[in-house]
Amino acid sequence: SCPQLGLWQRGRMLGYDINKRLSLPADIRLPEGYLEKFAMNSPPFDKPMSRRLRRASLSEIGFGKLETYIKLDKLGEGTYATVFKGRSKLTDNLVALKEIRLEHEEGAPCTAIREVSLLKDLKHANIVTLHDIIHTDKCLTLVFEYLEKDLKQYMDDCGSIMSVHNVKIFLFQLLRGLAYCHRRKVLHRDLKPQNLLINDKGELKLADFGLARAKSVPTKTYSNEVVTLWYRPPDVLLGSTEYSTPIDMWGVGCIFYEMITGRPLFPGSTVEDELHLIFRILGTPTEMTWPGITTSEEFKTYKFPRYHAEPLVNHAPRYLCVRWGK
Repeated sequence: SCPQLGLWQRGRMLGYDINKRLSLPADIRLPEGYLEKFAMNSPPFDKPMSRRLRRASLSEIGFGKLETYIKLDKLGEGTYATVFKGRSKLTDNLVALKEIRLEHEEGAPCTAIREVSLLKDLKHANIVTLHDIIHTDKCLTLVFEYLEKDLKQYMDDCGSIMSVHNVKIFLFQLLRGLAYCHRRKVLHRDLKPQNLLINDKGELKLADFGLARAKSVPTKTYSNEVVTLWYRPPDVLLGSTEYSTPIDMWGVGCIFYEMITGRPLFPGSTVEDELHLIFRILGTPTEMTWPGITTSEEFKTYKFPRYHAEPLVNHAPRYLCVRWGK
């Protein structure tokens, strides 16, 4: 009985070690006889687990394998990817399966590479968790935690009018997750209600980091083809490729307004229309309010009327309820 007890203790320690090293779910169910087989071939506990052995152990458990997940309902489809609701056979938990189609000539899209490289290092309560990555010849599948709906769906369910209390809660969580990204020098660059996911506990998490970028210095040149039109700041609309954290903060302001009023702040149909809507409320920029704007060729092309800035509260009276804590 003593050798059996020693094996049981060794297996128990090994299970704890695997969970600690790889941050696996606490309720994971290992295949029958897995620990006993692994214990017979494992290195001494005082030696670090090699990368090859770590990958092998994950593979034996079921990570990195498509058959580990049951595909359920289709949640949405984009240019490069399709998202399904799924279930993990390991934990019985719901997951979101993001299937990214691979073009053999080009390989994985750069958006997928960005998303994986950033999310594996972003661990925060208000950022969606990447659980697993599955690579096959035809597609790359990213396995995320499952959240019931996005902020756009939530607002629609509320009849487009959210309670001030919930606006504050969601705004706080959005800023908390974004502050974590910015501290780690990551710009999301595509903030919009559809990319903010909410679970049944009311937890909000930033998702879809396909356009995100790690930034080294604020003046680094990026693409100006970022951020959905309605949430894109005017300098980017005018072609600027030098930006920093304000690109995300502009999106936060637009989302805040949308939560308060139930309607988008600047629902432009074209770049010119978007700029027109922005200037009509915030005022047409001058050399005094925006140094250098009068020399911008893009700005001079549009010939905007001279608008004066209006208090935002004129368009969103409920803003005062948030401001004064009512």
